[in-house]
Amino acid sequence: MTATNSSGGSGGPGASRGAARASARELIEAIVDPGSWHGWDEPVEITTDDPDYRADLERARERTGLDESVITGEGRIEGRRVALVACEFRFLAGSIGVAAGERLVRAVERATAERLPLLAAPASGGTRMQEGTVAFLQMVKVAAAITDHKAAGLPYLVHLRHPTTGGVLASWGSLGHVTAAEPGALIGFMGPRVHEALYGEEFPPGVQNAENLMNHGLIDAVLPLSRLSGVAARVLRVLCASEPAEASGLGVAPASGPGVAPASGAAPAAEEPGRRGDAAAGGRPSMAPGGVDGAATPEAAGVAGGVGSAHDRAAPADFGGAPDGAGPGVVVPSAEVSIRASRRAERPGVRDLLRVAAEDVSPLSGTGAGEHDPGLLLALARVGGTPCVVLGHNRRSAREGDTAEGPGEGQALGPAGLRTARRGMHIAAELGLPLLTVIDTAGAALSREAEEGGLAAEIARCLADMVTLPAPTLCLLLGQGAGGAALALLPADRVVAARHAWLSPLPPEGASAILHRTTERAYEVAARQGVRSADLLAQGIVDRIVEEDVSGFGDGARAGDGSQAGDRSQAGDVSQAGDGSRVGDASRAGEASGFGDAYPAGDASRVGDGSQAGDRSQAGDRSRAGDASQVEGASGAPETSRAEDASRAPDVFLSRLGHLLGAELAALRAQDPGERLAARRVRHRRIGLGR
Repeated sequence: MTATNSSGGSGGPGASRGAARASARELIEAIVDPGSWHGWDEPVEITTDDPDYRADLERARERTGLDESVITGEGRIEGRRVALVACEFRFLAGSIGVAAGERLVRAVERATAERLPLLAAPASGGTRMQEGTVAFLQMVKVAAAITDHKAAGLPYLVHLRHPTTGGVLASWGSLGHVTAAEPGALIGFMGPRVHEALYGEEFPPGVQNAENLMNHGLIDAVLPLSRLSGVAARVLRVLCASEPAEASGLGVAPASGPGVAPASGAAPAAEEPGRRGDAAAGGRPSMAPGGVDGAATPEAAGVAGGVGSAHDRAAPADFGGAPDGAGPGVVVPSAEVSIRASRRAERPGVRDLLRVAAEDVSPLSGTGAGEHDPGLLLALARVGGTPCVVLGHNRRSAREGDTAEGPGEGQALGPAGLRTARRGMHIAAELGLPLLTVIDTAGAALSREAEEGGLAAEIARCLADMVTLPAPTLCLLLGQGAGGAALALLPADRVVAARHAWLSPLPPEGASAILHRTTERAYEVAARQGVRSADLLAQGIVDRIVEEDVSGFGDGARAGDGSQAGDRSQAGDVSQAGDGSRVGDASRAGEASGFGDAYPAGDASRVGDGSQAGDRSQAGDRSRAGDASQVEGASGAPETSRAEDASRAPDVFLSRLGHLLGAELAALRAQDPGERLAARRVRHRRIGLGR
């Protein structure tokens, strides 16, 4: 999931390299009928305050003549109207940040609203590391938009170009009805440079290339650019056979205009016959409501309309200081402190959660189709009294190599584990049971077997299942949240995070290798990327933070029965960071969850020291979470030594956590399903656009 992890590496003979690589514009010119291309992109301004990142963006613009890493628009292929999205690898390795992600989503939504088949041509290293976790989450919203497009009965074709890796491959690059790749293209979940930096050895050769993936049934064809237009036309004649001629644009004269739009990508000033609004005229109504830019629901249209040109203003938050909405007196641990705490071998995991906080636990084994992966636990249980399906990363199976100093082998999640997760999702959907996902992973499996087993595609399918699942969904971010293995279980109706949990596009060491070609600046990079639970709360990615400090409760006499936690009005609504009008009494919130004060006065020695975290991490050492009323039990004593974390009194922590989770699950189950699904859609659509 990287911005620049794809140079060199495992491509086979004849791989497209260097000067041989077609630009995004050249690709479009080769695919669409002459004179038929119209860009959809509005100009994007550079708004970052980071001088180094600003300089990178300015150089990329000068080098490519584009304002971002993706181009979107429409053209015709043998007279048929099609929407196209393409990456420009020369623009920061085709990486996807907030602005690029929003551009992609708007294009997909427009294609859906106008009932156009969609062609995607990624060439990307994945997430833009300079923008951190919020850029990583763009993969969720793009995957959600693609899933809606396919659910509307519209074709989605993918042509993977050299190179395509990371989060792009593990989301919209792996969801096509038909998928081809260019000859010799490097295609893999993790690029070879990051693998070597993390594990000290090269990735096995000959695995991450188009021909090998086709031989393993992961893509459908290997096609040079010269054949792409003809094959796409042939496929669309079958896939679009049920579309009326008017909707497909056949029989309508190709629109006149320039070949490829300029960098601004501005659409023509006037609407033309066969363009926006024509789709429903052919007698078949659109399956997507006609909201703003094709938003799939009125609620999503309201989100898109409310942000207006937020895409143009989109920029990552600077997490070196205090998150937005910080209140006085709330001190949160640095990124380094939380990462170290999350990697302790004695930290409780999903098995411990079920042991302490669940009843009637029935473990399920594997996919039900002959595969089993110890990296994922699937069970039926009553958590906090609420029946649910539980699936989570099984950190307790093998932790010998995992230390506070770095991500060891742990129990990596492979393709079979993700297929097991999807089995759990389907059980929840069929029976109408709430789904609880538990994230605690140092990352996905990185091996020949994982690549050839379809790891990236399974992550993409998990994302697609999670964003559309009819069952209520709750995600618990319990510990480490590294990369695609974490992302696959994240999209939910609500997200609860333990204080020292974190979420990152890669293990911090990998992100450091991408940005600085060394793993030594891992904690500094993590601080900049906004990986902490407090940063995620400020971005609206997490709804509720649960403190891990249970000192002051001794033997757990105040465990309580959790009866107050189920009542949002009593427990305090901590889901709206920065919105004091919707936050309940902080003291009652802490009491309801059983955590009370997280940092007892006079006991600051229990809280971690982030002094080794590097410049930004030191700056973030005193960063603030949201208002104290938004964080359960925070009293704000300064951190000075080892963090108070869940490993100190795991059973007390897990007991409180179980009551809270049960209340959250019960509340979700009681919601109107239509309203809950609409709210989930809006939630994912807003990622990166602010609160």
